[in-house]
Amino acid sequence: MQYTPEDLKRIAAQTLAHYDQNAQGFWEGTRDHDVSQNINAMLKHIETASPLELLDFGCGPGRDLMSLRALGHRVTGLEGSAQLAALARANSGCEVLEQNFLDLDLPSGHFDGVFANAVLFHIPSQALPRVLSQLHFALKPGGVLFCSNPHGDGQEGWNGDRYGAFHDWPSWRNYVTAAGFVALTHYYRPPGLPREQQPWLASVWRKVVP
Repeated sequence: MQYTPEDLKRIAAQTLAHYDQNAQGFWEGTRDHDVSQNINAMLKHIETASPLELLDFGCGPGRDLMSLRALGHRVTGLEGSAQLAALARANSGCEVLEQNFLDLDLPSGHFDGVFANAVLFHIPSQALPRVLSQLHFALKPGGVLFCSNPHGDGQEGWNGDRYGAFHDWPSWRNYVTAAGFVALTHYYRPPGLPREQQPWLASVWRKVVP
């Protein structure tokens, strides 16, 4: 199914409205989640000396901004929900850009790493190539993109008031490589469980420049 530009705007607005209305509950429900495996997976592949310039894309209420800043890095958040962005600023003390993911304005070649944890699956598939290209644009040459999403078999649509697209590894790899990235590693989470109990697909990518 092809969405019109107006359809995409409505999808983004309804999903963001859900997070605006549930911002405090989302913070309380996720603040203690341990994603150190994901943070370490990104950082170990960045070849630049610390402190790093990092973008937490879809930073939510700021949990991972706090962790990355505590490691000594210069971290900028980006969040589409005004309520989550406000929480992220208050919780982390970091700069947080308030931008709709479908209408990004990012600096060229600025970041050593982009951390996109549990966010890119909200982007409709037809808009995903453009968003991934913009993240590629924002990374320095050789920079690293980390992303983690719930995986599936190509299902796409509404789950309550949130839109989601659930890719398997081959289709996700095709999207990200088409945007100019090379795959470094991928894994399923939580660790140590059978695959059917690992809903999250994490992957790490490097920006390649022709």
